[in-house]
Amino acid sequence: MTYPSQPRVLIVADNASARFGGEAILPLKYFTLLARRGRDVRLITHERNRAGLEELAPDLADRITYSPDTALHRWLWRIGARFPGAIRDHLFGNLMGLATGVQQRRLARGLITAGQVDLVHQPIPVSPAAPSLLHGLGVPVVIGPMNGGMSYPPGYEDFEGRASRLFVGVGRPLAGLVNRLIPGKRRAALLLVANQRTAKALPVSGPPVVELVENAVDFSLWPQPVDAPRDEGPLRLVFMGRLIRLKALDSVLTALVQTARPVTLAVLGDGPERAALEAQTRALGLTGRVTFHGFLPQTACAAHLAGADALILPSLRECGGAVVLEAMAMGRAVIASDWGGPADYLDPTCGILVPPAPREGFAQRLTMAIDILAADPAQARAMGQAGAAKVRSDYDWQKKIDTIEALYTRALS
Repeated sequence: MTYPSQPRVLIVADNASARFGGEAILPLKYFTLLARRGRDVRLITHERNRAGLEELAPDLADRITYSPDTALHRWLWRIGARFPGAIRDHLFGNLMGLATGVQQRRLARGLITAGQVDLVHQPIPVSPAAPSLLHGLGVPVVIGPMNGGMSYPPGYEDFEGRASRLFVGVGRPLAGLVNRLIPGKRRAALLLVANQRTAKALPVSGPPVVELVENAVDFSLWPQPVDAPRDEGPLRLVFMGRLIRLKALDSVLTALVQTARPVTLAVLGDGPERAALEAQTRALGLTGRVTFHGFLPQTACAAHLAGADALILPSLRECGGAVVLEAMAMGRAVIASDWGGPADYLDPTCGILVPPAPREGFAQRLTMAIDILAADPAQARAMGQAGAAKVRSDYDWQKKIDTIEALYTRALS
């Protein structure tokens, strides 16, 4: 079959949204940035994304097809909410994904049969173990970049709970069988992985595997602001992310109590741990230094970073960590856990990586990192400048789109 020099691409994703955060932003970026280049690109996503997409890209409405929300989706959501995190996310999340996948495979086949698609790209789920129903479509399928194969640092095993640990222990070995029964990944034209850790976690072999970083930065949303030098006053920290236990924000609050330096913290995000974290803030006497702002759109988060000195992300299981790149893009130093995605992005020139293990003393090590930046504003500024240069060199979304278009050509050939 002969394909055009600029193939007609179909992005297929359960979620494509700036509102949901996390991996949902990835298919949104591929779709909108390719469309802004004048490419013939379409999107299939779940109905829950409609309102956000119509607000964000009304001019692209005729290129989007929505798979409907069903009674099965709602039933799985209600039942899954009663289970611990790993079981809810992996078991019920995958079951909902399969229910959506059946719908989206049918919709994709319709567009392909109508002669509107040359290649299908499935950017999410980023889990290497999750099966894909996108096979036998008559066109090449590219899957990824995937990012996963992570566990908690030594000493934090209780974060998953016994039931979740048992489920993960059984589920990972079964992933190979599931991916044989649902052979989308085995039959893909290309499998994209963010790192070698994820490549090793793939439960399939056969298709070419290409390494491509999962996250990148859109500099129209995260510009590099003009620095207002901080030679006096408190060190201004920002945390961005969901308020869930694995983000370890409670350790940052403990670290703030231990430092003798003047430090403030703006918490941008929401989640099930918010009430407990606010109570901890009051109990530690940090009310005047820590402010909870709730969930904010990206433009508001960028404004907070523009008025800050550094980002802090003490997460204990962060496969990617896009917020690290976003802070670096705005010329901000970063303090992050030396575990997972942030350790792939940061080096000593642009931030401070803090080992989360051993568990005892983690907050104290965070305090030491905070003290380093608080004591030396010039060093914090230098780290921010180095981070901004690194992101613009290595993590530009436009360069990533260049790469993905080259990979599309490879898959078609």
